[in-house]
Amino acid sequence: MITVTSVEAQNRFGQLLDTVQREPVTITRHGRMVAVLMTPQAAQAQRYGLGADAARQAGLAAIANFRGAGRGGSVAQLLQDRQADRRAETRKEPTRKTRRKANSK
Repeated sequence: MITVTSVEAQNRFGQLLDTVQREPVTITRHGRMVAVLMTPQAAQAQRYGLGADAARQAGLAAIANFRGAGRGGSVAQLLQDRQADRRAETRKEPTRKTRRKANSK
């Protein structure tokens, strides 16, 4: 599960909507969890107390449905994309402050 601050969620909302198709996103404010974004299928599975296997099947169906709605590709391709996204997210992007210091030198 990905965790972002409320400010990051505001600034990257469109990207979070894409991410939530793959996994739930936790939003924090002042270090406390305040919200969780998830697909309607995942929320429904949780609401009706479906087991982990049924929730996984609902998630895979949601992924296949999402990919079939114009994104193209298979569930396997989506999982590969997800791994690539995670690798990209783990790489640190320079902050504004760091870029200013580098530009001033």
